[in-house]
Amino acid sequence: MALMECKFFSRKLMLQTSMFVYIPTPTMDDENFGRLQQYFEEGKKYPTLYLLHGLSDDHSAWLRNTSIERYAEAKKIAIVMPAADHSFYTDMAYGKPYYSYFSEELPQIARMLFPLSGKREDNFVAGLSMGGYGAFKLALSSPDKYAAAASLSGALNLYKVANSLAQKMHKGSPTLLPLHQVAKNAFGDMGELSGTEHDLNYLAQRVKESNSEIPKLYQCCGTEDYVYEVNKDFKEFTQKIGLDLTYDEGPGGHDWDYWDTQIQRVLKWLPVKS
Repeated sequence: MALMECKFFSRKLMLQTSMFVYIPTPTMDDENFGRLQQYFEEGKKYPTLYLLHGLSDDHSAWLRNTSIERYAEAKKIAIVMPAADHSFYTDMAYGKPYYSYFSEELPQIARMLFPLSGKREDNFVAGLSMGGYGAFKLALSSPDKYAAAASLSGALNLYKVANSLAQKMHKGSPTLLPLHQVAKNAFGDMGELSGTEHDLNYLAQRVKESNSEIPKLYQCCGTEDYVYEVNKDFKEFTQKIGLDLTYDEGPGGHDWDYWDTQIQRVLKWLPVKS
């Protein structure tokens, strides 16, 4: 296996940014080991999972908190783990165009530098919390680019998540203000998200009514998680309109113990062609 941290300049973001990229080891027995160079010269392109981090993390979070390398090696899938700051994977109202970066520039750069497949059936996106929202937004906005998407404890409706947290915290809590500021920076007026490109229900309805192929969706959330109610809402909506959604819930909070278990299930679920 190979793990590389790549630092590069993004023209979309107009700054230096980073990603970790994991490439699995080719399956070769001892007899054919001498053909390793020829194997790569034949143009092997790997199926790829773009794995997105949460609000308080960076591109190293999945590596530091899970055994994602080992899990990906068994699946023989490449993993791209990029940095997203507090962007909510959107073209920010007060910030940088992260949605344009993730949907357009990042895959081009990753495929230029690494042996990654550009075929729709070989490309997937998943993430946790903020990254769960980003994964579904990317897949539902660009169904021609991703065969499947997974959300782990996704903050699928930030307005409702912020209100839920507000009810659980004392008025004026210093931990609440940053979330509202992040939301404002990313989306601007939170009251105007319904029916826009930031609204996952709207995106799901739009892709359902289109003639395009619809990505398969995987969604999970712990029943003790503060985003549980918004996950139930999205599950019920997508099932109502008939999207292909695999849903899993059970005991668990908003933490790495839960996500380390669930990412293994996501990898097993992904429709990776051998």
